[in-house]
Amino acid sequence: MGSKCDTMGSRLGEIMTLRTELCDLLGIEYPIIQGGMAWTSTAELAAAVSEGGGIGVIGAGSMPADILRQEIIKAKSLTNKNFGVNLMLMQAHIDDLVQVLLDEKVAMVTTGAGNPGKYMTDFKEAGIKVFPVVPSVALAQRLEKQGADAIIVEGTEAGGHIGELTTMVLTPQASQSVSIPVIAAGGIATGQGLVAALALGAKGVQIGTRFICSTECTVDPKVKERLINARDRDTVVTGRSTGHPARIIRNQFSKQIEILDLQNKPDEIEKLGTGSLRKAMRDGDIDHGSLMAGQISGIINEIKPAAAIIEQILKEAQETIEGLSKL
Repeated sequence: MGSKCDTMGSRLGEIMTLRTELCDLLGIEYPIIQGGMAWTSTAELAAAVSEGGGIGVIGAGSMPADILRQEIIKAKSLTNKNFGVNLMLMQAHIDDLVQVLLDEKVAMVTTGAGNPGKYMTDFKEAGIKVFPVVPSVALAQRLEKQGADAIIVEGTEAGGHIGELTTMVLTPQASQSVSIPVIAAGGIATGQGLVAALALGAKGVQIGTRFICSTECTVDPKVKERLINARDRDTVVTGRSTGHPARIIRNQFSKQIEILDLQNKPDEIEKLGTGSLRKAMRDGDIDHGSLMAGQISGIINEIKPAAAIIEQILKEAQETIEGLSKL
């Protein structure tokens, strides 16, 4: 599958030239990875992003192995382009999930909540590219030594589980500290964000929250409506006392967590949080569920197809580069 990343523009004409090897590495047109969000990034969304020229990622989350296999098979029926899967390595049945990926030979895997080193050899032998998501330079360096093909550095602006460093400071430090491609994530939803990430040394971006408001995303419509109505300060970090803080949209659920955090009751937070993401994303309970979304939510104002979102990002990037060239 040929790459068009050096002269992006099969749909927009001659847009720009990007200094990135991400497209060649993954066999994609544009240096855009869709974040693998649990209960959100299904086969429909992943396939749509891949069809749009980026690479879609199915969010395995806590899926049973048989359900993950079904999602992968569905994605293959919707696109003949490369797509990936996100694995949360803390899952008790992680070995079963890994086996599904090896059997189905997906193009790439992004990993979080653990170290993929145990599976690195198997992934390599199956031809699966490994992109760990990390919150620090030290972890990026460690995973490079273990054989990662690229590193996704995720700033604290992101939705879901987060670290402390911002995308702005983490991206250049990681880019200067490892020799493999660095992908910037957290707080990116526009062409301006793409250009900024490339300027900071990244070879591409991972975008999650923006794709929640795509036509193909199968979350409950109330979730999309809430994101469109979100303002710049509508997210909050919850669960710091558990050691696994997460950024979500403010609601009744977040207020309960904040109280328990102040009381230093991590066990009660874990209990309250069980099933809360599904409650929001699939059941549409945006008041009492965990509505994971990034700080960039405030800039999202419409629902459109994933391909159109990618096209808009590329157009904005072109305009941004042209504007900067006049300075």
